[in-house]
Formats: sequence, C-alpha cells, structure tokens
Amino acid sequence: MSPSKQRLDIISKILDTCYRHNPDALFIMSLMHQYEERGSLSKKQLEGLYQKALKIPDMPVNWLATLQATINKMHTREKAPATSNSPLFLRDEAIGSKMATILQQYPQHKRVIFLYSKYQKNELLLPAETAEIEKFYKLLVKG
Repeated sequence: MSPSKQRLDIISKILDTCYRHNPDALFIMSLMHQYEERGSLSKKQLEGLYQKALKIPDMPVNWLATLQATINKMHTREKAPATSNSPLFLRDEAIGSKMATILQQYPQHKRVIFLYSKYQKNELLLPAETAEIEKFYKLLVKG
C-alpha cells in the first residue's frame, strides 16, 4: 500500500461527522463536495470547518487537534497594507522659479529652455542638471 492510502483522512472523518450531526448544513455539504472533487480544502475553509466542528458535542478531541495542526502547517497569505498614493515625483518649485527668472531675462537660452521643458513635463531633473541651473542663475541673474 502506498503511504497516502495508509494515512488516516481526518478531514473526511470530520466532514462526515459534521454532516451526520446536521445533514441540512449547506456549508458542510459544499465542503464535502469540494473535498471529494479536489482532494483538499483551503486554509480558510479548514478554519470554517474547525469552527463548525467545535460546536458538535461528540466530536473526538484528537480529530480537532489534528485539524488544528493541519491548519497551522498551511501557509498564510497576507496582503501588503494599502499604500497611500503619494506622487513619485515632487516638483522643486525653487528650481522652477529660477528657470523662469532666467528665461524672462534670456528667453533664447537653449539649455535652460530644454531643462525647463523637462521640468514642465514632470520629468526628473538630474542633480547635475539642477547644479547647472544654479550655476546659470548665479552667473546670469545675480552676476
């Protein structure tokens, strides 16, 4: 005999006992049907079966303990907590105003026009580009 045939099927026995206790229980009938079709139940379904089995007075305690151990061995799926939808990119308003000031005085400055268009499209400005804007601002506006 194979090892799976020798092993006791506690879940099936618990389902049968629950069904004999209350033959009209739709939940137990659906669990029995699914267990016969697929051969297994999910962790949530086993937890529901355990709660139903606790209410049956003639349910053997060792079967409940085996069912609880089976539930504890199963993997628990945990969803990640919902994250707030904060924007990935925050505009640096100071840099934007500096570029606007430069463009007011020098409207044909090609590099600042290019960086300002990047800024307007909410594209990330590299630290080197930000430093470049600072340098232009010091030379052209404050200089």
